[in-house]
Amino acid sequence: MSEDSTREDPNSVPEQDSTTAPEAGEDGQDSEDSEVGVEALRESLAALQAEVEAAKDQALRAQAEAENTRRRASRETENARKFALERFVSALLPAIDSFERAVEAAAAADAGRSVVEGIELSLKLLLDALEGAGVRVVDPAGEPFDPAFHEAMSMVTEPDMEPGSVARVIQKGYVLNERLVRAAMVMVVQAPPEEAATAPSDPEEG
Repeated sequence: MSEDSTREDPNSVPEQDSTTAPEAGEDGQDSEDSEVGVEALRESLAALQAEVEAAKDQALRAQAEAENTRRRASRETENARKFALERFVSALLPAIDSFERAVEAAAAADAGRSVVEGIELSLKLLLDALEGAGVRVVDPAGEPFDPAFHEAMSMVTEPDMEPGSVARVIQKGYVLNERLVRAAMVMVVQAPPEEAATAPSDPEEG
């Protein structure tokens, strides 16, 4: 082979290696794809966080509702236990009234002391049993009138008593666990009528 064939032509352009030369715009495309991927990840993370917060809120609401239901059931059970005797107590009140009238009648008729004591003992046993079940007697003689527990049957004048107080108890009332079963029937002291003020006569008149 001659030296001319092996010597490079100074005017020839060297061939470019297509495997190593970077394509135009390749770096810009990679950067844009990377930004799109990061933005998509951020959106996915935000969506997941929103779902987590919604799930937490729903769980808290469910827990609160369950607690309210438990408290309501407990309260209803307690009320049912407290006031289950209300109808039974109401049915017993006429018997108690009869015992009290019997005591008064026996004392007025000057019956034997043993008879009066026997009736009083029976009445006390009955009232003690009711008290143990949460029943309280409303006997407000001399106390201020309370419309929540007293029923005014009439008004009376009592100079020695405070106006608006209970002068006499016609029929006792009863309360079961602070719930009114029967109001006490009472007579209430009214204020004395005011005397009409008379103006002094003018001596120059007439």
